[in-house]
Amino acid sequence: MGIKEELAKTEFYNREYSLNHIPYDKEMAFYQSIRNGDMEEMHRLFTPLCIEGFGKLSENPLRNLKYHLIITVAFITRYCIEGGLEMESAYNLSDVYIRKIDSCNSEEEIHQIHKELCQAYVLRMQKARLPFRYSKPVQLAIDYIYDNLHNKIYLADIAKAAVLSETYLSRLFHKETGTSITDYIISKRIDAAKNLLIFTEYSTSEISNFLNFSSESHFIATFKKLTGLTPKKFRLYNFRNKEGSAE
Repeated sequence: MGIKEELAKTEFYNREYSLNHIPYDKEMAFYQSIRNGDMEEMHRLFTPLCIEGFGKLSENPLRNLKYHLIITVAFITRYCIEGGLEMESAYNLSDVYIRKIDSCNSEEEIHQIHKELCQAYVLRMQKARLPFRYSKPVQLAIDYIYDNLHNKIYLADIAKAAVLSETYLSRLFHKETGTSITDYIISKRIDAAKNLLIFTEYSTSEISNFLNFSSESHFIATFKKLTGLTPKKFRLYNFRNKEGSAE
């Protein structure tokens, strides 16, 4: 299940079960500390998931914790996007941690991932909170691209989102980013493919379809052109590096 589906599901849980697991002001301050990239404040406000007062989303204690942590991930993701984190980066990180949560077999693992994901989002926000680089139309175009990496993207639709003509937007986009809109879309799809190859077991065919490449062979050729490796070799290389880091 993707992050958009998870967000919709968590909104349902919030309405259906009226969650009040920690005081509202403190909870908002906690999310704000992550959005601000403030590691010290985040640690100060950090609250374990097992405190009294949590709503019950499942009779199974472990599953209950999983549901609550997925809700937390969804809220953090939303706050970070609003705070300037690129949608692709936020969604990919969210999907990674939702999959990790789903595979947990103990409450201890849940608590560890809770701490880990909060720190990961803070670090992403610290990098994201740099001086604003793009004009509003270009940023709107980038936002549209990130939100539609899995769909067919047309220049006319990007221009409509940016409220500019196609010709003017193309010139402005190249001027500010140093690349064409087409090349930018391809590079971001390859970035998303890298995350899928590292953190999931999807096949190259599934990734190709998911990211809307015209064919698996086109995806493989494009990936190799931009990274110097085939998707298979890229996955194997990163798997070995992760194994080595764990030792």
